[in-house]
Amino acid sequence: MWDSIKWLIPNAKLPTWMDGLVALILIIIGCMITQWIVKPLLLKFARFLRRKGHPVIGDIIEQFVPTIRHALFVASIVLGLSVLFEVWFFTYQATKNFFISMMFYFAFKGVYDVLSFYLRHPERFETGRDQDILTPFFLRISKVMVMTIAMFSIASLWNFNLNGFLTAIGLTGVALAFGIRDTLAHIFGGMSVALDKPFQIGDWIMTGDEKIEGVVEDINLRSTLITTSDKGLVYVPNSYLVNRPIYNLSKRSQRKVEYFIFVSSDNTEGQVVQFIESLREQITLHPKVLKNVIHVAMDEMRPGSNRIIVRFFVDTNDTATMLQTKQDILFVSKQFIEDYNIKLVSEQQGTFTWND
Repeated sequence: MWDSIKWLIPNAKLPTWMDGLVALILIIIGCMITQWIVKPLLLKFARFLRRKGHPVIGDIIEQFVPTIRHALFVASIVLGLSVLFEVWFFTYQATKNFFISMMFYFAFKGVYDVLSFYLRHPERFETGRDQDILTPFFLRISKVMVMTIAMFSIASLWNFNLNGFLTAIGLTGVALAFGIRDTLAHIFGGMSVALDKPFQIGDWIMTGDEKIEGVVEDINLRSTLITTSDKGLVYVPNSYLVNRPIYNLSKRSQRKVEYFIFVSSDNTEGQVVQFIESLREQITLHPKVLKNVIHVAMDEMRPGSNRIIVRFFVDTNDTATMLQTKQDILFVSKQFIEDYNIKLVSEQQGTFTWND
């Protein structure tokens, strides 16, 4: 073992027990300073920045704390080994490159941890504003770029010949592009979704073919995660979303209510007109109903029955409020049917239906 050390560090001296004790003390002191001084100070500084209205900078410092601790621990070990062997490690290129490579690793690891933190908590990156769909998408791309830059930075430090490696990657990339056309379509579809911004995380969307409907939970490079109405999780390929109309139901400010009442032809014209006018008046008086569009009229005649359409808009996007308003109007309809002795048709002649 000593021969290996001498081969790596020719001027290394055989350590004594005193050298070992001093090296151990230096390492322990380095750990204590890192754990009891550096870590608390950095965390306190991060909290101070948050109180002063700089939450993003505070989060970045807090996420860098573990890598800073590890970097200082490695530095204390290098210092201890220098004392142990009575030689400064930066004198030799190999040990110097090793130490610098470790520092590079910790620096890029800190950036990677920050990106991972904001990927788990994208709302904090926006400091309380509505979540931008681009944030999680480009955070994932940034993580890949950080790993790539770190790899090439450390490789160049050791004078690794990257030309052949890059050429091989280029040729391999061309070959892979033909084999993963569908995956690339999903990735470019995700980029199109991110740039066009038809929806954001948390939005309730529905595709034009009505096959997919739910709340957007996450947007990946290849797919979009949607929670459906039955609380199931669906991974929808991005290329599927790009090639279909998307209804962003969360952006609605009004909800339409529409239903039909089928009445018998035995009812007199006066009965039907009184019923229609009374129902229209009561719908207008409802505080949640918008006054600009209220339709109550007989819109279809059938043998033995007539159809009355009831259509109005509720000033809300909340489903519970819309359903409560619909229920109120349905009870009013039922009351007027009884008050004016309106006869409804049988199941063979027509039905009483509603939809929204």
